[in-house]
Amino acid sequence: MDIGAKLKELRVLKGLTQEELADRAELSKGFISQLERDLTSPSIATLLDILQCLGTSVGEFFNESPEEQIVFGKSDYFEKHDAELKNAIKWIIPNAQKNMMEPILLTLEAGGETYPDNPHEGEEFGYVLQGNISIHIGNKTYKAKKGESFYFVSDKKHYLSSKAGAALIWVSSPPSF
Repeated sequence: MDIGAKLKELRVLKGLTQEELADRAELSKGFISQLERDLTSPSIATLLDILQCLGTSVGEFFNESPEEQIVFGKSDYFEKHDAELKNAIKWIIPNAQKNMMEPILLTLEAGGETYPDNPHEGEEFGYVLQGNISIHIGNKTYKAKKGESFYFVSDKKHYLSSKAGAALIWVSSPPSF
């Protein structure tokens, strides 16, 4: 663990200058600077004082829980092809079903469609990346083309289809894919 970098990160998060932290901990600005650059090490008592001034405990400071992944690339995607419905679904946020929404990248081949989804509590949003789609909600059908988006409440049976093929981002909240 890089104690100096972590101390600096906490200090900056608290909006303190080195001088302000030094004053609060009754230390010199130079000592704080040396700590942050790992040029010196604090005694346990001094570290406890600094952490108290930064509003954290020793346990929280040394807890090295893994950071949550924020950015996802193609290697993180999970893909499912359905030959019968002529579609491919890429979950572009792994394990998104545990979240309040689940975005997918949906590719419909010519004549492709999605499974009809029964009415459920929630919302659906989509953005057409390429091609044209039909959005079937209850007994109504709506059209959307490249560059257009759609949104509806999921309280009626619904599914998407495309005669010539399409690609879109589809977000469901709560997750239903």
